[in-house]
Amino acid sequence: MTGSPAVRTIAAARRAIGRRLKDAGIESAELDARLLIGEVTGLDLTGLIVQAERLLAPDHAELLDGFVARRLAGEPVARILGAREFWGLPLTLSADTLVPRPDTETVVEVALEYLRAEAPARPLILDIGAGSGAILLALLSECPAAFGVATDISLGALRAAQSNAIRLGLSNRTGFTVCDYASALIGPFDLIVSNPPYIPARDIAALDREVRDHDPRRALDGGDDGLDAYRRIVPESMRLLRPGGALVVEFGQGQSDEVAALMRAAGLTVSGPPRRDLGGIFRALMGRNLIG
Repeated sequence: MTGSPAVRTIAAARRAIGRRLKDAGIESAELDARLLIGEVTGLDLTGLIVQAERLLAPDHAELLDGFVARRLAGEPVARILGAREFWGLPLTLSADTLVPRPDTETVVEVALEYLRAEAPARPLILDIGAGSGAILLALLSECPAAFGVATDISLGALRAAQSNAIRLGLSNRTGFTVCDYASALIGPFDLIVSNPPYIPARDIAALDREVRDHDPRRALDGGDDGLDAYRRIVPESMRLLRPGGALVVEFGQGQSDEVAALMRAAGLTVSGPPRRDLGGIFRALMGRNLIG
């Protein structure tokens, strides 16, 4: 591919990769080609344009061939690069973390609205099942006075989250606890956020191969009906939230009514309708502890 005499410049390699990925049915072919070439050359979009006629070094061409082969085999670009941007923040990934998705920014939006309107000046935030730390670190980046705690049952995931916190200069306002959901914590917290596993077990085999084959199953599998995690997190939130505190969770398509019912059964007051993501799907919901 890049080793051919006709495909030795950055521009030619980018076009050739884009065609190969497009022919393989990859919708983001052109973007993927740019990201992969940018990774091996160390060039951003402007650099790729300015240096379009620069010859690819042989070692860059070899590395690029390997990246393209992995992409054609269904591996997501974020996995190949080991990083993904979320809420404008560059996050490092590991095999133990989900790839953060734009849909999850809906949780951040709802949580920020609560923090700005209802929370104390120095809010304490808990992210249950934090993975790469995407949600918590996004909130801390927007709220300089906040302190956050990230939990995950996976030590590997929390190591990735801690690495991201250090890289973003947020480690002095973040704590990390390995535990099952929030079992090791006492509280009280002003805000709890979570993007738990919510795919019904029977549906995992039908997911896109980029998710099915590369995201950790433990972060996807929500049990028979996809709601197992909520049956743990929602009741726990009543123990952990201060009076007036809030729980904001992400969920899958068609699950908003069930999650709202679990909140009400636990004593939380559902605050407003579920929030839609950019695709128009109900994606996040807030429950308040108005009893405590």
